Amino acid sequence: MEGVIAKGLEELADLLLKLPQEHSCQRLLAMAVREIAKWEDVALVRVWQLREGDICDRCSLAEECQTRVKCMHLVASSGRSFVDKQVVWDRLDGRFARFPIGVRKVGHVAKTGDPVTINLKDDRGWVVDPKWAIDEGVKGINAQPLLFHGEILGVLGIFTRREIDQDLARFQRMVADHLAMAIANAEAFEKIRDLHSKLELENEYLRTEVEEIRNFGEIVGRSEPVQQIVSKIELVARTDASVLVTGESGTGKELIAREVHRRSQRKDKPMIRVNCAGIPASLFESELFGHAKGAFTGALRDRPGRFEAAAGGTLFLDEVGEMPFDLQAKLLRVLQEGQYERVGEDRTRHVDVRIIAATNRNLKSEVEEKRFREDLFYRLNVFPIEAPPLRHRQEDIPALVAHFVRHLSKRHGMKAPSVPKAQLQALANYSWPGNVRELQNQVERALITCGGKSLRFEVSGAGRAGGANSAGIDSDAEILNEVQMVDLQRRNILKALKQLDGRVYGDDGAAAMLGLKPSTLASRMKKLGIELRAKRRPWDEWFNCIQDSVA
Repeated sequence: MEGVIAKGLEELADLLLKLPQEHSCQRLLAMAVREIAKWEDVALVRVWQLREGDICDRCSLAEECQTRVKCMHLVASSGRSFVDKQVVWDRLDGRFARFPIGVRKVGHVAKTGDPVTINLKDDRGWVVDPKWAIDEGVKGINAQPLLFHGEILGVLGIFTRREIDQDLARFQRMVADHLAMAIANAEAFEKIRDLHSKLELENEYLRTEVEEIRNFGEIVGRSEPVQQIVSKIELVARTDASVLVTGESGTGKELIAREVHRRSQRKDKPMIRVNCAGIPASLFESELFGHAKGAFTGALRDRPGRFEAAAGGTLFLDEVGEMPFDLQAKLLRVLQEGQYERVGEDRTRHVDVRIIAATNRNLKSEVEEKRFREDLFYRLNVFPIEAPPLRHRQEDIPALVAHFVRHLSKRHGMKAPSVPKAQLQALANYSWPGNVRELQNQVERALITCGGKSLRFEVSGAGRAGGANSAGIDSDAEILNEVQMVDLQRRNILKALKQLDGRVYGDDGAAAMLGLKPSTLASRMKKLGIELRAKRRPWDEWFNCIQDSVA
């Protein structure tokens, strides 16, 4: 007997030395049940933990569950069959993978915090399958609460092939207490590690965007399309509805997403951006959901995904139309159930994020072509917002230019130069295929090359708004003869002169607007018979004189 006690104490000492070394709760529990299952007369060891209900619709004990909110989850199991030595009891998905609180011995212990010790020769009422117990030689069952500071962390169940006396029950109580302490420590380590990883992840994702947010963190413009966008943002921001922002590249879809987040109740939490077009398909799942250490080559440590980084805040899926088709179902599951698993990990995680997606593709067409899931499209397209192209809001160009000049000058440590009216008019006549992003690039290029003088922009005639139609030529109409071309040129110069109060020279002159040297414009005006006279007259009368001179 003394030898048995000594061996038991030695095995307990070995276990107690190993428990503090594991800082992963999952690995800790797997190791603990594996070590206890090696002890003499132990048939089966299992640990259940309190978690959110997740399989209520197919749980074998669903009819006995009253709340269907939380239940005991089987998280670790180890043992070996006496009947068939090849059978190992390490599955976590059997009949008793879940126990409702207060139901059966495990649920009773979880509810009351009191241990249950059963010797089967005296009481078989707690045993669901007496034949299994008889065949496997199971004579005793001890279910101990895993208590830490009065909180029930779970239940430790030990099935033995010997009857459980008072000393053995006390011994198993000791094991449960030390295991509960180890679980609490491991969970604390995991929480610290997750918070640290999440903080690192947020810093990694946000660091590159901070400067842009500070410099261009507002929607600029007073045009009707902009006012419609602002109205839609105000409507949807205070809800948690998914938003789908559509529009051409460079129209400011991300700016709209940031404004929705900034005006929402989640504004104090992060907004994490995912560029769906920039993530390789093989890494997409890991980027979104994270991965466990060793999940694939190069996974040297546990890493949270962007869903975890955005917890409580907003996840912005930029260019969502580029997402691989086979991963769209996993994204849909998160949107529907708020649940996911890291790559290489069985643990189901819950997350609360708001989804804002953006795309320059026509997702309806993508759905018809079977390149985008229809159910995911409708999940994302709860509240659509379309970002208008810059050519549809050209009246905002002066305000946008002033905004970019102010912030880019500060960024480059330069004094903000003036912008001639003729140059603004040239910008307004351009079609802007690259939209606001192209305008920002034009302003930055002009700032760098201006040398402290007023800004001059490089916009080609081929890209002017409306193309040839803006000059009065219909690409489908008849070809103009030389007389008609001369008349068209004359009227174009007159229009520029009228708009600029008759100024020819300087940055605000007609020559600058038309992209000509002043001497070239003066020569052309002379050739066309356009004379600047009677400049002291009111403008309309003076312009009529010009028209009379070329009539």
